[in-house]
Amino acid sequence: MTAAQTPSPEAGKPGTSGTPRESGRTITTGIPARLDRLPWSRWHWTIVIGLGTVWVLDGLEVTVVGNIAGRLAEPGSGLSITSGQITGVAAALYVAGACAGALFWGRLTDHYGRKKLFMITLAVYLAATALTAVSWEAWWFFLFRFLTGFGIGGEYAAINSAIDELIPAHYRGRVDLIINGSFWLGAVGGSLLSIVALNTNVLPKDVGWRLTFALGAVLALAILLVRRHVPESPRWLLIHGRDREAEEIVCGIERRIETETGVRLPESKGELEIHQRRSVTFMEIARTVFGRYRRRAVLGFSLFIGQAFLYNAITFGFGAILTRFYAVPADRTGYYFAVIAVGNFCGPLLLGKLFDTLGRRMMISSTYLLSGLLLFGTAWLFGRGSLSAGTLTACWCVVLFFASAGASSAYLTVSEIFPLETRAMSIAFFYALGTAAGGISGPLLFADLTGTGKVGDTVLAFSIGATLMCLAGLVAAALAVRAERRSLEDVARPLAAVAAPSAGATAP
Repeated sequence: MTAAQTPSPEAGKPGTSGTPRESGRTITTGIPARLDRLPWSRWHWTIVIGLGTVWVLDGLEVTVVGNIAGRLAEPGSGLSITSGQITGVAAALYVAGACAGALFWGRLTDHYGRKKLFMITLAVYLAATALTAVSWEAWWFFLFRFLTGFGIGGEYAAINSAIDELIPAHYRGRVDLIINGSFWLGAVGGSLLSIVALNTNVLPKDVGWRLTFALGAVLALAILLVRRHVPESPRWLLIHGRDREAEEIVCGIERRIETETGVRLPESKGELEIHQRRSVTFMEIARTVFGRYRRRAVLGFSLFIGQAFLYNAITFGFGAILTRFYAVPADRTGYYFAVIAVGNFCGPLLLGKLFDTLGRRMMISSTYLLSGLLLFGTAWLFGRGSLSAGTLTACWCVVLFFASAGASSAYLTVSEIFPLETRAMSIAFFYALGTAAGGISGPLLFADLTGTGKVGDTVLAFSIGATLMCLAGLVAAALAVRAERRSLEDVARPLAAVAAPSAGATAP
């Protein structure tokens, strides 16, 4: 038997990091260490494609709805609805659905497992998007916008949990950032797709918008088929008394990677003793997040609120600003938004590796502070009348290059700094908090400021977003956890752990 065909040396050896030793409901396992020492492989690409591409759909969904609002409101669109109802009621219901879905599905993800929930939430999104495409009344459209958001909100909790628990510690930061940043690839696609959908020379006005939503459902179905091959998180299985399944999954991954590389995997280092349990109560979650890890809770709150308000300061009124101050035709703003979206995606793509090398604290704080300071500069230039539509867009693009990396790191942060048993619920809570702040209070504030047509009010809107982003950067400089290249169990010890991980002490 060649090395490529030989299972990992630890697999099956009692008393090592292979098969766990059981003593009642307490086990000793090295499975987390075995997952973290894996080299990057085709199997990891399967995880990225199967779990991460849903953010492309989210970006596509949000952008398309905003861009086709005018067409849906026209007579003959097949739907009796106003533009204000689409950007107001429908947008608010989507946000409300995302917040409710995150909290609802987040709790179930921690209780029933990552795989069950990331299959269910994508199925909810798929069905709701498909039904949106056949809307014949405004109330039908509103209902399924809410349900679409309800599915997407659940995706954030289930997907970020699974990704962080399956990706090796060496790559976790950059992979998480790029996946969350891929939302903006969908935004680019949505901007360009809406240009085609709105062209009545290509598609009738009552057909184009329906096909756009139908395309989202088709893409979701393709992702659902890929996800069938993504396993349950072995880390979650260990906690919930299913260590044999966890062992089978990890052994299978190790065999596949050894076959692919032709090289025997090195032995892993570090074991963890776990007292298995089936569930965690809300009271335990609250005590853990807001008591034991209250400094980390402050960090998560600050990061999400900062990025939510900066994004609303720029993106909520960007079309109105271009139209009102620079006379850009409404049907041309999609091109400007596509440029901004490219800048947003390039940030996590090009800066992601630095979060694993230079470290979380330096990169999170610097991306937040840089984007805030650059937005202050943009506000000053805008107030002086020194910018054109093109140069303002270029300034936004630079600001969001850094802001997008920072915003993506907010999701990374809350998914790795709390114990495994609370991970999905923590992601859900901070996501819902940031989404509510950005999607409810943000639009109410910035719509009033950018809608007045006064330069000073728009400068104030930019300055509010910049201030909150800078404050979040200062909080990160003081409180960010040095989680780079560290095992999740080392960053935040599981509640079920009997003894501290052998790799090191838990960070404060």
